[in-house]
Amino acid sequence: MNLIAFIASHRAEMATRLGEHVVLVAVSTLIAAAIGIPLGIVAAHRPALSRPIVGLANLAQTIPSLALFGFLIPLPVIGGIGTRTALVALTVYAVLPILRSTITGLQGVPPAVVECAVAMGLTPRQVLSQVEWPLALPSVVSGLRVAVVIGVGTATIASAIGAGGLGDYIFRGLAMVDATVILAGALPAALLALAADAALGAAGQLADPRRRSRRHVVVLAVVAVLAIATAWSGRAAAGRADLVVGSKNFTEQVVLGELLAQAIERGAGLTVERRLNLGGTSIAHEALLSDGIDVYVEYTGTALTAIFKQPPSADSEGVFTTVQERYAGLGLSLLPKLGFNNTFAILVRGDDARRLGLTKVSDLAASRAWRAGFGYEFLERPDGFKGLGAAYGLSLAAAPRVMDLNLIYRAVAAGEIDVTAGDATSGLIEALGLTVLEDDRHYFPVYDAAPVFRTAAMLQHPAAAEAVRRLAGRVSATDMRRMNFAVDGEKRDPAGVARAFLDRIGYAQPR
Repeated sequence: MNLIAFIASHRAEMATRLGEHVVLVAVSTLIAAAIGIPLGIVAAHRPALSRPIVGLANLAQTIPSLALFGFLIPLPVIGGIGTRTALVALTVYAVLPILRSTITGLQGVPPAVVECAVAMGLTPRQVLSQVEWPLALPSVVSGLRVAVVIGVGTATIASAIGAGGLGDYIFRGLAMVDATVILAGALPAALLALAADAALGAAGQLADPRRRSRRHVVVLAVVAVLAIATAWSGRAAAGRADLVVGSKNFTEQVVLGELLAQAIERGAGLTVERRLNLGGTSIAHEALLSDGIDVYVEYTGTALTAIFKQPPSADSEGVFTTVQERYAGLGLSLLPKLGFNNTFAILVRGDDARRLGLTKVSDLAASRAWRAGFGYEFLERPDGFKGLGAAYGLSLAAAPRVMDLNLIYRAVAAGEIDVTAGDATSGLIEALGLTVLEDDRHYFPVYDAAPVFRTAAMLQHPAAAEAVRRLAGRVSATDMRRMNFAVDGEKRDPAGVARAFLDRIGYAQPR
């Protein structure tokens, strides 16, 4: 019932996401077929070329999807943030099954049949088009079925680079640890895969005259009509936005993304597209540089260390000025701070803190070996685990576990790990009975939240920039913690939480 209620309340957005998903899979499969089928024909008729062609396709298939997205983002033309990169990656994964099935189908044609065709005077092209291809077509369609099913599943990850699709709900649900929201993305994706498989299965039967029936025609026609209608309705629902607001892939960022989007809609009267849950700092920053998004909220300490590779600093104003100047050199504008500092918080279970007398991070070094788990970004960034371990001389029982940032709080509470680094404004700290240890050696720099705007977009829509500036200094750490808890602890929709906050502070269209 919760799932039905969620889908009903988000039906317009669901149509958009489903339409995006259908388009991603359909277009990438068509491109892959245009590549894989000709290559398969060449490989089937020229065995010397078969091994390198199939080997290259196999190699591409072994690259993890998120890693492939990371490789593609910096590349010109085919890279960047959004649909283009997702299509390239999905095409890469779809080529292998189509290629293999084409080779198998053509090589499975009985040699005697080919010899008869040649003896009748058919040219090699005629043999291919009139004899080999019709006999190989059922095998080719089987490869297309596999490619489509792979595409439907892989396309859910594409939302990490702002390509939309049903993966938006899955990432949002992971951020909220909400099974209903996860199912809102996973269940339609599974049904879409089954429908596409059924349609292509019917197409395969139609390709074989011995198994052709009217039922297969009906199934194929119905699924095709539904796919076209879904893609069209999603495109119609999406419309054309004036600005694109982005966010990283954890609860606070999603809430802040909604806050910016709704402030622009209220304060400037513009239409806003949301590309939330982008896969981390580097992807969000690259999205700005490649015009994939127009604005998102960054943290000054993160920009200083992770983006501009400068040493950390606790000087709030100095860091802001430095980062603002660096952004300006990239054609980006750092707007005034929202009003809170979301520094890292070293967290342990409250029971452990009371039992062992833990109040400071330095107490960890004097106690025992700890089981630690951190988000992947914290392990890699210069102000992350390596510097923390060196500053405090931490002793760990084993190498830290790499975990999704949205799951680390519950992992500590459940006893899977003993210590982690979370966000000081997370609503789950209090909800799960965790204790924040004092950074007594002042290791962590300031992380003041501030919107980063593409300067060109800001000049084109000055009212949007003014609408965002009106949030300056109005979002306190307490406000942010409450909003985060409303999403993580109370399972409220981030859009509704942001709307309630704007209503409470009296944010409205200026007169």
